[in-house]
Amino acid sequence: MKIGLALSGGGARGFAHLGVAQYMYEQNIRPDMISGTSAGAIAGAFLAAGYEPKRTLEIISDINFLKFFRPAMSWSGLVNLEKISGLLLEYFPEDSFSDFKIPLIVSTTNYTKGENVNFESGELIRPLLASASIPVIFKPITIGEDSFVDGGITNNLPVNLLKSHVDFTIGVNCNPVGISNQNTNMKDMLERTMLMIINYQTKEQAKLCDIFIEPEELSSYKVFSISKAKEIYEIGYQSAKNTFSKLAEDHPLKELSKPV
Repeated sequence: MKIGLALSGGGARGFAHLGVAQYMYEQNIRPDMISGTSAGAIAGAFLAAGYEPKRTLEIISDINFLKFFRPAMSWSGLVNLEKISGLLLEYFPEDSFSDFKIPLIVSTTNYTKGENVNFESGELIRPLLASASIPVIFKPITIGEDSFVDGGITNNLPVNLLKSHVDFTIGVNCNPVGISNQNTNMKDMLERTMLMIINYQTKEQAKLCDIFIEPEELSSYKVFSISKAKEIYEIGYQSAKNTFSKLAEDHPLKELSKPV
């Protein structure tokens, strides 16, 4: 049975994807194909390249990597994500989808044409950066003649991209809306508004999943809660453990397990 894993965007909340993957790997459940948006695309790229979830957590949590994201919250101007291209090259030296052990599809939004565009071959790093380029905060990434931004605008949980390639789909959404605290500032209002827009179409993608994981606890974390990486990772791990344990009560999941 071929398994597809779809990972949503969500900024720092995307560390939960690695926790989910860690639990899956411990159960010998490994994806045959991955699709991802924004933070999910970045996490998915490391997994597709063969990096273990815990090692990926260490890499992405590294201060030398994440310092390029922190200035985004100053609102003094758009931040150029291309600054981290050199850092990503250390872990993806071939800068190519063809070097992956697991096929990966990266979902982006073509800002120029106003449409969803997916990448699964050719150059890797620019599509990854494009998929994570949150509008208003990060500068769009130029690919060819067009500008590209966060894939979450048009397809935040790209399960549909996997359906024709796999037999079983697992989707992870790390963007639960949660309950609003009305005493919010402009930044919080903008983030929550974007979250609600994104989750509207995520619900439709969730219906395509055979297993859907959405850690509700993540609603209390912000897009740039980078210092909470390990906490978020653990939330993802526990959520996966609870979800798979409940499913195992109704039907065996042995068919998903594969020898390593």
